[in-house]
Amino acid sequence: MLRCFFFALIMVFLVMFVWWRDIIIESTYLGYHTSKVVQGLKLGMILFIASEVMFFFSFFWAFFHASLSPSVIFGSIWPPLGVPVLNPLQLPLLNTIILLSSGVSVTWAHHSLCHTPKQKFHLGLPKLSILNISSFMPILTGEIIMKCYHELTTAQRMHDEDEWC
Repeated sequence: MLRCFFFALIMVFLVMFVWWRDIIIESTYLGYHTSKVVQGLKLGMILFIASEVMFFFSFFWAFFHASLSPSVIFGSIWPPLGVPVLNPLQLPLLNTIILLSSGVSVTWAHHSLCHTPKQKFHLGLPKLSILNISSFMPILTGEIIMKCYHELTTAQRMHDEDEWC
């Protein structure tokens, strides 16, 4: 299962690299991007951001619906019995700090790119990259992989026990 995950991750990065490489070559070196193509790229980005907003809205809508009006299936309580509650001062706080600091770094890099000499941009962008690559991704990905592995092994163990009954 882990091999499939890494294969899929490598394929996603490969497609991203090749696609963006072609976009950059077409626009910069070949000059193929007309105003209509640029307009289409901007519209595509706007639609992508709108879909992300709708996804998060629906995610939080479902969460608040389940927590404010718990179903009889869950015992009419929230959180349901047997579901451990995360301590908000541990991993969620760390992820929030990393998210906010990366937002500050990207805002700083963008502001210095637009309004000042490029020296400050070259200070802000590496900080953003270091924040995202070195701390956020391994922490979040490692935590998700560990939780998924635990849930899968628990479900497999329960399934194996049911077969022997």
